[in-house]
Amino acid sequence: MRQQDRQRAQLRREDPHLAPGASEEAAVGRRVFAEGRGPVLTDLDGNQYLDFAAGTLTQSLGHTHPEVVEALTAQAGRLWNVHDAATPNRAQLLDTLARLLPEHLDTYALFSTGAEVVEAALRVVQATAPPGRNRIGALRHGFHGKTMGARMLVHWDIGHQAFAGNSVLGYAPYCYRCPLGLERPTCGVRCASLVRRHIAEKPNTSALVFEPVLGAAGVIVPPPGYWEQISEAARENGVLLVADEVLTGGGRTGTFLASELIGVEPDLVAMSKGLANGFPFAVLAGRHDLLHDPAAATPGAYASTYASNPLGIAAARATLEVIERDRLLEQVARLGELLGDRLGALHERFENLGEVRGLGLLWGLEFVTDRASRTPSPALARAVYAAALDLGLRVALGGHVLRLAPPFTIDEALLDEGVGLLAKAIEQAVAA
Repeated sequence: MRQQDRQRAQLRREDPHLAPGASEEAAVGRRVFAEGRGPVLTDLDGNQYLDFAAGTLTQSLGHTHPEVVEALTAQAGRLWNVHDAATPNRAQLLDTLARLLPEHLDTYALFSTGAEVVEAALRVVQATAPPGRNRIGALRHGFHGKTMGARMLVHWDIGHQAFAGNSVLGYAPYCYRCPLGLERPTCGVRCASLVRRHIAEKPNTSALVFEPVLGAAGVIVPPPGYWEQISEAARENGVLLVADEVLTGGGRTGTFLASELIGVEPDLVAMSKGLANGFPFAVLAGRHDLLHDPAAATPGAYASTYASNPLGIAAARATLEVIERDRLLEQVARLGELLGDRLGALHERFENLGEVRGLGLLWGLEFVTDRASRTPSPALARAVYAAALDLGLRVALGGHVLRLAPPFTIDEALLDEGVGLLAKAIEQAVAA
């Protein structure tokens, strides 16, 4: 498989006008994707790819799922936008969310993107925080979006401007690269005790914003004991727990929320990406008392241009009803175990594969120059990514980590085929 004339011509046509700064995947891959069906993408020259990135970890049901297409098409012929006024499908969507989410998360606000819903969660925290609680905790390596509030959470500065704001950073559970130089199990989960001490037990902290599984950082899965310490301390000290499940919410890890797997009961949850099978849509779920607090529920507090738009509601309702009806959470858990086994075999086989980690259908492969030094190798990860594309497999590239997130609807045979293509890509990249 190779890139051919139509794609090259298309990319040359774009280059004079398109701003740079695309994702690594687009910059390295240089593909023009024209069509998607289920787990398969087709480019402009007719080459096909198994999509183990599921769009951008968004296509829970695969590309152009017929029931989602039907729901969107029908809605597109009726009504697109009336601000946040009620429309016929909204009540049904809220009922579906109430069935799928933990019982205490019974109130919802609808938005359009992940960053927008994170910003909405921050407004709720800030509006309801008692006097003196003017700090918000977050975790190092976290990613919550590119808007100002989301960037301030993780001290993400741009240019010469520093806007750390009122955020306090704690240690993420990145065991493979422990910032404290410790090893499990003798570490006593020291990273968690420091988060507890400096964030969860501080009387001036209003909330801790966290990803249950740190996605953009490379699928960092917390070890046992990490969240048990932190969540207990947060509860005892009145610190709200705000789960950023923009990536994991909707079943990606085998439960509807990844928080359920790690034993945390968040007060607020931000969800987007796969909730509407890749159509722009987001939900802030929370406790009734928080989202109904008069300070947080002032006129317009949960409104925006595309909030509650009928197209997003139609796509989300169709997606979630398929997930529920077809018991796809059970399938994600089952296939996740198989995928973990297959990737574990690759880890044993390839010395440059430093660590494999994940849950359900969300996995990260960390590439290194050698296992002794654990030196990150983004060049090798890029080479594997490019080789995989040439072989007919698309994954997600970020630095020295490749992420895998196949659609929930994939079957075992295609899962094995994809892992086989990945093995060939690693062979080629290592030998080059």
